[in-house]
Amino acid sequence: MNEPVATVLIPAFNEEGTIASVVEAARPAGFPVVVVDDGSSDATAERAAQAGAEVVRITPNRGKGGAYAAGLERVKTPFVILLDADLVGLRPEHLRTLLEPLLEGRAEMVVGVFRGGRWLSDFGNRITPQLSGQRALATEQLRSLPGLEDARYDVELKLTRHARREGWRVRYVPLTGLGQRLKEEKRGLLAGFAHRLRMYAQILRYALGLKD
Repeated sequence: MNEPVATVLIPAFNEEGTIASVVEAARPAGFPVVVVDDGSSDATAERAAQAGAEVVRITPNRGKGGAYAAGLERVKTPFVILLDADLVGLRPEHLRTLLEPLLEGRAEMVVGVFRGGRWLSDFGNRITPQLSGQRALATEQLRSLPGLEDARYDVELKLTRHARREGWRVRYVPLTGLGQRLKEEKRGLLAGFAHRLRMYAQILRYALGLKD
């Protein structure tokens, strides 16, 4: 039996509504799945474990970068596929689409962009594809990202900027039929909108060079 070449790594904070379906869609691709429960107060960890993922629980909440750092301790494969926990419409072929350019030596990082899934998440990905959380890269390259443990909402921008500095070839690929639940759907209109504003504020600060 061939050893898997990639591990699926999913950070999750209060995503009990979608995490099981994401894990169940990822596992048939043949890759181990590691879910990092980032201080959730709901049943995220239990749902992920029931769906077949290896679960790492951390507390308090560390943000996406901190979750990645904790999850990487369990990753033994040469490549890692990063997925958000709130995806809708994930299929095994989406993972293969992310991984193929790496295996073929055509890229050092692959970024997935939503196409034909949910129009709002499609729209956001078309405007700011560099913010997509669906990525694949070498495990050691993710480990080498400066400030990974401290990155929260801006981890994708940090990866994009680091790739540019290091001269990585970055390939953007369409993930047809895949979408994402909106913050407003998960948290309620006001709480979701407030969370979105905080996220955008941190991303803007990073993009303007106001933080490392």
